[in-house]
Amino acid sequence: MKKVKIAVLVSGGGTNLQALIDAQKSGIITSGEIALVISNKKDAYALERAKAAKIDTATVLRKECADSSEFESRIISLIDGAGCELIVLAGFMSILSEGFTSYYRDRIINVHPSLIPSFCGQGFYGLRVHEAALAYGVKVSGATVHFVNEIPDGGKIIMQKAVEVKDGDTPETLQKRIMEEAEWRILPLSCEQVCKNILENK
Repeated sequence: MKKVKIAVLVSGGGTNLQALIDAQKSGIITSGEIALVISNKKDAYALERAKAAKIDTATVLRKECADSSEFESRIISLIDGAGCELIVLAGFMSILSEGFTSYYRDRIINVHPSLIPSFCGQGFYGLRVHEAALAYGVKVSGATVHFVNEIPDGGKIIMQKAVEVKDGDTPETLQKRIMEEAEWRILPLSCEQVCKNILENK
């Protein structure tokens, strides 16, 4: 069966990448396969996870590029060279330009640790999202998988899952619960859904 090749862009520990690798092994993702993992940090643990799963890896460092356009064109040539048709941002800590996102229109997905449109956009990443949710006093948070466009966290929503905020939560405990109960579940499901659509529309 033909599968959509997936490129995963990472910067850190790669827990969402691991969720995708596990989903591929367990048969949740059947319409796609991870062909390449690209990091913008050379010591990202996500690269070790990829190597352990025998997935090709590459590193593109911003400081080794003249500007952001060279940085993005190096990433594009790696993605296109590997024949990847879907890009998953899994904790990729670099904002992509409109040139990049429009080149791969409806082919880039991201997981964000809140229920968009709450606590999203410029400056909302990592623990900051959960700090803001707790400061606001929300009783429900969660995660959102969305298409990526030129507006940070502004693309069309693919899937969302709500997670209860508990009394006494810290940003760290809330982050962990949202990862386990939402991010690691809906990212693989969304990935499969998008890959399936790509195959059906060929």
